[in-house]
Amino acid sequence: MDFTFTEEQQAAVEAARAVFSDVAPDRAPSPALTRGAVAEDIDRRLWHELARTDLLGLTLSPDHGGAGLDPIALCLVLRESARVLARVPLLESCAVAMALQRYGDRTLAAELLPRAGRGELILTIGANGRTGHDPAELAISAKPYGDGDEDGDGDGDGGDDGPDDGGSGWVLDGVQTAVPWAQVADWIAVPAHTTGGRQVLALVPRTRDGVTLADQVSTNGERLAEVRLEAVRVEARELIAAAGCWDWLRSLLTTGTCALALGLGERVLAMTADYTGKREQFGFPVATFQAVAIQAADRYIDLRAMEATLWQAAWRISTGSGGPLPAAGDVAVAKIWASDGVRRVVQTAQHLHGGFGADTDYPLHRYHAWAKQIELSLGPAAAHEEALGDLLAAHPLG
Repeated sequence: MDFTFTEEQQAAVEAARAVFSDVAPDRAPSPALTRGAVAEDIDRRLWHELARTDLLGLTLSPDHGGAGLDPIALCLVLRESARVLARVPLLESCAVAMALQRYGDRTLAAELLPRAGRGELILTIGANGRTGHDPAELAISAKPYGDGDEDGDGDGDGGDDGPDDGGSGWVLDGVQTAVPWAQVADWIAVPAHTTGGRQVLALVPRTRDGVTLADQVSTNGERLAEVRLEAVRVEARELIAAAGCWDWLRSLLTTGTCALALGLGERVLAMTADYTGKREQFGFPVATFQAVAIQAADRYIDLRAMEATLWQAAWRISTGSGGPLPAAGDVAVAKIWASDGVRRVVQTAQHLHGGFGADTDYPLHRYHAWAKQIELSLGPAAAHEEALGDLLAAHPLG
């Protein structure tokens, strides 16, 4: 088996490292010292630099001005971004763009994707449902409308050509909570369900009539929003009804979150190694004490498990390869390790740093806040353990 990355993927990592090398984790105010959000906007300077180096178009096809790389490449870049706590919607914007490119209307893709790759517009997604604990697609209803279309088939004849056709457009109602970067996004993707029970994905301009935002604040101090849709009309081309679209996008978002957890955890362990290698007690670096070394070694094992499961999930999504379980099983395993692993890494780091780890002049507390946000994003470990159990029950192994 070959676990090496391609030359193109490695080049993306090198480009990302060059961009993120100039980013300081404490560029924004500390969430521990700030009431409300740490900033009103994303890191615009970094966003423009990502666009200039073509990293925003990394996974777009050449037809849309991109490099045509796969989700593995995106995860590699996300891993680098998490090392410096990059305050940009890289995962959300790229993931929605990939879903539009893969499943959406070609004319809408041609209008939006080149601009997204150039950093001229921002895409985000509501993936947490009404409460964060219920399926996101159930939080929004999508009903077709059209000229005299009382039966919902979009042809205006009152007949029954097909359920939920929506030929003339759709009306959306519902709420998505904790939508990242919604206040600065140009388009918000929202999963929804039709009257026939189908899962769909709607792309809604933030300024569309009927869209209202209420400010929320994440654990790491970044702005979120409760997005409320009241009789919001979208064109037929703005709704993606292709089978499997939302499941694929949710898996990509979850896998990308695992990449963020890995990058953050690796940076935190490096900080811990540096600190314990310099901090002395009884005339010796504390890193040489057995109790310290064992705890650090356990966290290294966590990171290697997080890495292996991440790339397995990313590979399944990128290639569509089969396996004993659907790709959702590999994604669930990766998120279980990412959620539990990143929590253990930052907790151990805080312990081994002693009181210094809680000093707000030192960046470790920021990583702790981001780790908690990542741990719970798109479901904690327990939720994915339950999902994995359901998959195992439906697809017995052996």
